[in-house]
Amino acid sequence: MNKSIRAVVNELFVDIFNDLLIIEQTALQSGKLSDLSVTEIHTIENIGMYVPRTMSEVAADLGITVGTLTTAIHNLVKKGYVERKRDDKDRRVVKITLTKKGKLAYRVHEKFHSDMVKEAIEGLTQEEEELLACALGKLNKFFKSKI
Repeated sequence: MNKSIRAVVNELFVDIFNDLLIIEQTALQSGKLSDLSVTEIHTIENIGMYVPRTMSEVAADLGITVGTLTTAIHNLVKKGYVERKRDDKDRRVVKITLTKKGKLAYRVHEKFHSDMVKEAIEGLTQEEEELLACALGKLNKFFKSKI
């Protein structure tokens, strides 16, 4: 008996999600970033490369509280990936930026994602690429509506 398309899509979602988590964690553990968790690398990714950001901005982007982010940032500061600085104009505001080590981590992770996308679309026609992007956009919109 053939599986329904819904069953196949469900199976693929579960497999892709689980595999991606494992691949990402394995890539981190085996490389230069072995002291980072997947959550920490995604925090680094959200801080970004060039513009100092407030704790509130980063927490909002990650969908977590500032308190939760404070704990994560404390660990990233201890590990040498992030710097905290008080805002010159308003000393109550704390800005966070990546250190040189943090920027390296950002670039390594960005390369991982770039390689993953390149591999995913290799061999697809332009039409198939557009269809994949459209389907993933709809999926992303669905997930965002659930947050």
